Amino acid sequence: MAVQTNTSLLISSILAISLIASMQLGKATLASNELMTILGGFLGSIFFVLSLTAVGNFEKLFFGYGSQVKIAEVILCLMASMFVSSLVHRVSVTTCLIFSIIALYYINRVSQSVYTIQPAQVYKKKK
Repeated sequence: MAVQTNTSLLISSILAISLIASMQLGKATLASNELMTILGGFLGSIFFVLSLTAVGNFEKLFFGYGSQVKIAEVILCLMASMFVSSLVHRVSVTTCLIFSIIALYYINRVSQSVYTIQPAQVYKKKK
């Protein structure tokens, strides 16, 4: 079930801030071994998705329904998520980048299937 734009902006912002706080609280645990640093990167990619959702909803709310998230916003959210992951461990930055690119690919696929307008077919009459 979809929620309104302002509600989605609020939910994604609160979840992103909560995720940053929980990553900082568990920094020692996330930096303890290899699997946990990979988990830190995965949590960073979840922060990427949440922040990208918040930025997209902010643009839609203040700039109108036709606004889209462009490459600059994607890079900004990616850099922010990589910074958050770097506060945990330096290996988490690399895994955050990999997981975020994979998440962005699937977000793009879903967006293409939902929001793409099919062109009208033109039929020619035979003479």
